[in-house]
Amino acid sequence: MQDLSPRAADLLAQRLFEAGCRHAFGMPGGEVLTLVDALEQAGIAFHLAKHENAAGFMAEAVHHRDGAPAILVATLGPGAMNGINVVANAFQDRVPMIVLTGCVDADEALTYTHQVMDHAQVYSSITKGTFCLTAKGADIIADKAVSLATQQRPGPVHIDVPISVADTKVATPRLRRLIPAAKVAPCGAHLEQARDWIKQADRPVAIIGLDVLSDGSAPIVQAFLEHFSIPFVTTYKAKGIIAEDHPLCLGGAGLSPLADKHLIPLIEQSDLVLCLGYDPIEMRPGWRDIWDPAKTRVIDIAAVENDHYMHQAGLNIIANTGATLEAIAKGVAAHPTWTNGAPSAVKEELAKAFPHDDEWGPAAVIAETRVALPANTLATADSGAHRILLSQMWDCSEPRGLIQSSALCTMGCAVPMAIGLQLVEPTRPVISFSGDAGFLMVAGELATAAELGGNPIFLVFVDASLALIELKQRQRQMKNRGVDFGHHDYAAMGRAFGGQGHTVRNRSELRAALNAAQTADTFTVIAAEIDREGYDGRI
Repeated sequence: MQDLSPRAADLLAQRLFEAGCRHAFGMPGGEVLTLVDALEQAGIAFHLAKHENAAGFMAEAVHHRDGAPAILVATLGPGAMNGINVVANAFQDRVPMIVLTGCVDADEALTYTHQVMDHAQVYSSITKGTFCLTAKGADIIADKAVSLATQQRPGPVHIDVPISVADTKVATPRLRRLIPAAKVAPCGAHLEQARDWIKQADRPVAIIGLDVLSDGSAPIVQAFLEHFSIPFVTTYKAKGIIAEDHPLCLGGAGLSPLADKHLIPLIEQSDLVLCLGYDPIEMRPGWRDIWDPAKTRVIDIAAVENDHYMHQAGLNIIANTGATLEAIAKGVAAHPTWTNGAPSAVKEELAKAFPHDDEWGPAAVIAETRVALPANTLATADSGAHRILLSQMWDCSEPRGLIQSSALCTMGCAVPMAIGLQLVEPTRPVISFSGDAGFLMVAGELATAAELGGNPIFLVFVDASLALIELKQRQRQMKNRGVDFGHHDYAAMGRAFGGQGHTVRNRSELRAALNAAQTADTFTVIAAEIDREGYDGRI
């Protein structure tokens, strides 16, 4: 009689499906064939990428739309090592990711060394946890991995899957699930102190971060800030938690010294700083210790203990953001704030600092693209000078309307992220913004874009230079070394992989290319040729 018992790999895959996962990405080897088969049978489509690192970014993009943990699949040895960058990015950017790697059986590893290495030891420093799948414990390990990956603060979890374990038939166990903890809020003296500080604040300001994305508190955060008339900034990844056309919004912050020149003095003027799910891992050193908690009242509402020391607070609350704000606001009357009009003045100065009317250059490319594409366009940004400018100029009306690597700041993420977005949002416009160096790192994924279909737009800033590093080089009065490379035909690369390709050198050409791309039946590469010094004084 045929044994219909599930394999250990099936229990793992079924738990991932239960967590909402419907897509997995990677490059298979013989060691993960059973795992790929189990994922597909569970209802999770496996998508072949051209490199494990790009596969991980595709998976992350899917997570940003469906909320389920990202899934990266890699075979043993070189496959597992190819994914290191994107896993480290998930760790720093707080992305729940399940990293599945194949491995040889423990007994075989005693005498067989080809491609064999200790995956867990490598991954332990860049994940929240690492497990080795066992046959009897497959379901429990899967549940532990999902729970750990999605608990505050989210991050990647690694599971090594031995070949024979994946294939082992197991009796269906009693499924055990970690029950999510109830949302908690402060009480007692801490709550009363927070309420008193809100009542007494005449110049409050809020900084909103990644935790609010994870705990689903955005509507409560918005209602709280509106009730008490509190202006706010967000980190780059928290852009759009409240639509950026909101009158209280001062935009994103994180990497732009030009923006900081206007935002930090406002924070220094404030008499109450509210850190709402603010995770400073996204911020540049200029945001370190910008207030003295002995002089400025600071309430830090976070998911975890403050062990980063980027800032200190007079009142630290480890709790759910929304539940905490509801408790603080209950029965507290609003009163006028910032009667000197300083936030409005800062907003006007920021608009002048990042104008949209340049004749040409990186700012003109961003401004023209934002006007040409629909308001519901989803965007991705690669690391580089263009990302800093884009993060200040690209307004978001929804959370994750612009996604990027903002903590690890890794290059090569924008193109695969756009591919992932288009896969799960086939009816929405999708565009990636890359520097030419970052684009070259992942140009092979244009083949994946062609294979998966859709018509994402890949916009490339072409200046044949590592523009941000070249700018820093000049600022330090150093000679030009190691930052220039060849000027290539990126539009031709797009056409070579079966897409459309355009090279543009002014606004009208860019507008025509964007219009054509929106009606194309395949992807489009738009190469915008700019002056490498076009970022000077603009970021």
